[in-house]
Amino acid sequence: MTESQKHTTVAMVGNPVSDKGRGARIGTQVFDMLTEAGRHHGFDVLDLTGNSFDDSLAKVRGRMNDYDHLVVVGGDGMIALGANAVGSSGKPLGIVATGSGNDFARGLSLPVNKIPTAVEGIVGAIVRGSYIDVDMGRVTALPGFVAVDPTTGKELADGGINGDRYYAGMLSCGLDASINDRANHSRLPGGSLRYFAAVLVEVAHLKRYGYHIRATLADGTIEEHDLITPMVTVANSRHIGGGLEVSPYSRFDDGLLDLIWIDHMPGPLEIADAISKAYNGKLLASRIFGWKRVRAVEITRAAVGDEPPVLMADGEYIGRLPVVVRACDRSLRVLVPPAVVGWHERARGEQAVLDAIRRDGRDPITGAFV
Repeated sequence: MTESQKHTTVAMVGNPVSDKGRGARIGTQVFDMLTEAGRHHGFDVLDLTGNSFDDSLAKVRGRMNDYDHLVVVGGDGMIALGANAVGSSGKPLGIVATGSGNDFARGLSLPVNKIPTAVEGIVGAIVRGSYIDVDMGRVTALPGFVAVDPTTGKELADGGINGDRYYAGMLSCGLDASINDRANHSRLPGGSLRYFAAVLVEVAHLKRYGYHIRATLADGTIEEHDLITPMVTVANSRHIGGGLEVSPYSRFDDGLLDLIWIDHMPGPLEIADAISKAYNGKLLASRIFGWKRVRAVEITRAAVGDEPPVLMADGEYIGRLPVVVRACDRSLRVLVPPAVVGWHERARGEQAVLDAIRRDGRDPITGAFV
């Protein structure tokens, strides 16, 4: 009997509290579609949706032996839940990307807000055993770390679950975290509009956050220095905020993370130039940004500079510095249709990324402009 012929169980997790109940309706729709497909292809479906992020994560972790595949329904926060549930386990993760954001799904060329297409692709991947293994970042708290609720950002007295967690997209440590936080509290319609409006407000009030960085580079050497900067980001994927390419050189399968920071306090013309490049994959051609590939980076408070905001990863609040971030090589298995596997290899392969780096005038080893 082949792997695709074995009787399997698919667990599903939705987001019942999102978008005034719309998330619950979509979850029910996906569950019904998966159940119908399971009757035809010979797999069972198990709904492990809880009443909160923490409750769902606890349920999925507690029943690891009861399912073979996990499907999450929602935005980047639900992907974060899935990554923390099955990361490094070998269990494949299926993604039905709905709502705003969906930056991780977009980076993998998965359908966004196309529910029947997404479910059909997941079912086909289950039946055919089609997947790709992608990297993740892992954030680990250091002594002095302050944990917060992943949904509200309020400090937790007990340390919470997020003092040691995986992320699939980006760890935002400065300006981008402030932008995300402002967008979360915006009343504007549409996720991308909220994010873009938050960008305009936050870049008009840049702060000089103080970080101490100890980075292990791709070749194993260590660099250590202070950074007084509005922004530090540790990226695994390319997009944030519903399509803004903060990290256009990121690859999902190189075993590395991309450390990106604002190199100096930019002037109005530099800010305008950076924003104009943010949605066409050329942001790092702007000379206000520094960039290096890293295997790990320890981020603590510098003795000077403003207090950095609460860290955010995949749209969820993490906590306050200090932390260490490590690349986890191909530690998340994602269900994708065979066509996406081929696209991923062609469009985001090593040569394509090297071409983009050289196009932007950077050295692919040092990250410096040449």
